Amino acid sequence: MPQLNPVAAQRAEAVAVAALAVVVTVAAGYPWWSLLALFLVFDLSMLGYLRGPRVGATCYNVAHSYTLPAVLGAVAVAAAASGDRIDWLGVLAVAWVFHIAVDRALGYGLKTTEGFEHTHLGRIGKARRAGPSTGER
Repeated sequence: MPQLNPVAAQRAEAVAVAALAVVVTVAAGYPWWSLLALFLVFDLSMLGYLRGPRVGATCYNVAHSYTLPAVLGAVAVAAAASGDRIDWLGVLAVAWVFHIAVDRALGYGLKTTEGFEHTHLGRIGKARRAGPSTGER
């Protein structure tokens, strides 16, 4: 039996999560394009790179982890259960999850402090085209 490539598995999972986000958005009565309208908002976290690779990676990784949108989604669901509907928070959470999932499906993973082009899913951009560096396969 062939060994499962963890990067390919994470990218495939991300495709499934992105598709689920679209289904949830439409099922909740919102237009699918609302996900696209909010898509680039979450990339404002890249502004952290103006302060250097360590701050940039931290800002990017905080904004590109599923933790915060999961918390927002939980707050939206809890509020709806108590009768206080704050739909915009749920839409924001799903759009955020969609953004992260699309990024991961395309190979844009969490960043390392080596620089923007070094991610947990491998290198991207010019670093990928340059070939493997020392210690990489």
